[in-house]
Amino acid sequence: MKWRIEYSRDAEKFIEKHNIRDKVREELKKFLLKVKGENINLDIKKLSGEWEGYYRIRRGKIRIIFEPDKNRQLLFVEKIDFRGDVYK
Repeated sequence: MKWRIEYSRDAEKFIEKHNIRDKVREELKKFLLKVKGENINLDIKKLSGEWEGYYRIRRGKIRIIFEPDKNRQLLFVEKIDFRGDVYK
């Protein structure tokens, strides 16, 4: 079974506005490869507090916040935004 990627409404709007769908998909694929044990250079951080259970990928000034669901093999992208606005 393959992993699926789903986007929240906010994430979808940001992707469409900045035309970065391929870049986001590429970063999420890197995350899956890293989880499988491959040596990939990816700036990822497990979040805490209000964002418990979510991960953050940093790519330049953009942050991708997502939640992996291993049982359903789903990556749910909750939010994508610039560094200063993503956690608000």
